[in-house]
Parts: sequence; C-alpha cells; structure tokens
Amino acid sequence: MTKPNYLAAADVLHGWRDDVLSGKPPTFYPIGERELSRLEIGPGLVTLLGGAPGAGKTAFVMQALVDGLRLTPTLRAVVCNIEMPPAVLLDRQLARLSGVDLTTIRYRRLTEEHAERIDAGLNTLDELADRLAFVRPPFDLANIAAVADEFDAGLIVLDYIQRIQPPGEHGDKRGSIDATMSHLRAFADAGVAVIVLSAVGRTKDKSGRSSYSGDGLNLASFRESSELEFGADDAFILTPDDEAEGEVILRHLKSRNGECRDVRLAFDKPHQSFTPLGEGEPTSTTKREPRGKLQAALAEAWGRTTAADDDAADEWGTT
Repeated sequence: MTKPNYLAAADVLHGWRDDVLSGKPPTFYPIGERELSRLEIGPGLVTLLGGAPGAGKTAFVMQALVDGLRLTPTLRAVVCNIEMPPAVLLDRQLARLSGVDLTTIRYRRLTEEHAERIDAGLNTLDELADRLAFVRPPFDLANIAAVADEFDAGLIVLDYIQRIQPPGEHGDKRGSIDATMSHLRAFADAGVAVIVLSAVGRTKDKSGRSSYSGDGLNLASFRESSELEFGADDAFILTPDDEAEGEVILRHLKSRNGECRDVRLAFDKPHQSFTPLGEGEPTSTTKREPRGKLQAALAEAWGRTTAADDDAADEWGTT
C-alpha cells in the first residue's frame, strides 16, 4: 500500500502566519525601470519567454540579465546559450551600454571617436564580470546544475529549452521537454530564479496564412509541450507591433501570482536595446543556500521522471 504523504493545515499555519505578519515581501531581482520593474524575477520562480525568430528575445533577456546584475550587487548568474558564444553576447551588451552600433563593434571598426563610449561600456561589464558565468558544453541539465552550484548562482538563463537535454531516456521531443521543465521547476524550488527561452510555432493569421503574427501567438504557441506554460510562473511572448515601426510588445500571457500586464517597448535594434514606452495594459537581499542544491534537486526529480532537431533556430543578430 502507498504510504500517505501530506501536511495538515494545523502544522503549516503557525509558520505561515508568522511569515504573513512579518511584513517581509518575497525577494525579486529588478531588471529595469518603469514597467520592466514590474516583472517578477526571483528565487523560486520560473519565467518563460517566447518569440519568433528575429523577435529579439535573446537580446531582451541578456539586457534583463545584465541590468539585473547591476541593480542587485549580490546576485550571481549563469547563462546557457546553445547558439551564441559569450563574445557574441557581450558584443550586443557593449553596443547597448556604449551607444556604439552593433555592426561597428561586430566588425571591429572602432576609431578614436568611439573610445570614450566604449570605455564606459567596458567598465560597466567589467564591474559585473565576476558575477556572470557562461555554460560550456555539454548543454544538458546535469552540467548546468553543476555549474550553477559551483558558481553559487541565484539566477539561471536557458536559451533555449528545446535544445537542452534532460537526464535519462525519453521517447520523443515532447517527452524530453516535459522532463526538462519538470527539472527546472525543481531548480526553482531549490531557491534560484530561472528564465527559460522557448521557440514558438507558427499560427494562422487573420488571412488564414501560417505566420508568426503577434495576434495569433498565445500560450499554446510554445513549441512541443504544454508543460512549458503549465510549469512557468509567468509566461511572455515578445512580438513586433505591426502598427508601430521599431516597437514591440512583451505580451504577458500568464501570471500565477498576479495580474497579467503587457509591456510596450521600443526596440533599438542597431544597439540591441529595449526601452519601456508607457504604462502596461492589463490582459485577461538574497539568502544563499549551501552549494550542491541544484544537483540534489536534479537527482530527486530525475527519479520521478520517466521516459529531432528544432527548425526554429534563430540566426545570429536576429534572436
């Protein structure tokens, strides 16, 4: 017979009541100003971000990461990017922080006129460099957990989930992603913040054509698995605004703990920079845990989990 496993409310009530009356809010890592400051990124939370190829999701999440490190000096972060090496990601942030366009930086066409701005950008990155690490192959959850534990990371960014392998054998792509999201939920439960990037599938536009039209993208658009939206605390899709050139909408499709609020952003693509434009529209001091917590969480989740390349890979410079 199965041994029952439960908590009586009486056993929970005392500690929960003290927590409610303490006046201490949850820990969040701010990632920007104005409407971006509303996004809840913090320990115990999984944030899902999707977008079509070229929508700017990698650029957005790297801006959020770098600004999160700047705004929370105790925060440490790990990035697992399958398609772009660290130097390419840093090129983009240097363009944003210096105001020198990405093309000039990418092709190393810097001149004396850029020197002051480039120095300012490099100094900003240098100040946070010892709190940021990039995962090297293998790009699987076992290695990511080991890196995050070793680096004592409070934030993990995975770009993107369809290409990251979970432990064990799984029958198909959907089963693999289900398992990956289950493990990431365990990572969050171990006390870290997790940001997950996902490819999205095409939907029918207003004319019935297959497209990445923003109006047609929704929670069901995340590639391969419904477990993605079920497992996330907040889910967003970044889409261009068809009615305003240079503007994008961070569509807030799910909020487990509050109200969904879309965020309108100006996307300065030459400088890989996002700036909030106005108020969001409603839609329908870190405590560090002992090292080894993620590997322990992974091993426990692995024991509960049973057992094609993605065609939406983003091209460099347009992710």
